[in-house]
Amino acid sequence: MIIFPILIVLSVVLYVYYKVAILKTKDRLTQAYFNAKSRICLGIFLLVFGINQYIFYGTRISLFIGIVFIFLGILQSLRGIRETKHYRSEWRRLNPAD
Repeated sequence: MIIFPILIVLSVVLYVYYKVAILKTKDRLTQAYFNAKSRICLGIFLLVFGINQYIFYGTRISLFIGIVFIFLGILQSLRGIRETKHYRSEWRRLNPAD
């Protein structure tokens, strides 16, 4: 399955992109928004890595490790999605003309 390594690399690249974008901007709201987006990418990485871990090895210990990674990935993604929605609506409230 070539899709899992592609998703892993893509999510890591986007995670690093958003973390670097945080350093480039001075606006605190934009920094928080980029941090939420990077949290989504981290969650996707953990989720896909957990699935790939179990598929690749197929042992009982990899199942337990995969379940932990999947659980943490889902939590990170959900928190990132909630924060992204919050900061996007906050930005729209503060900048109605844009």
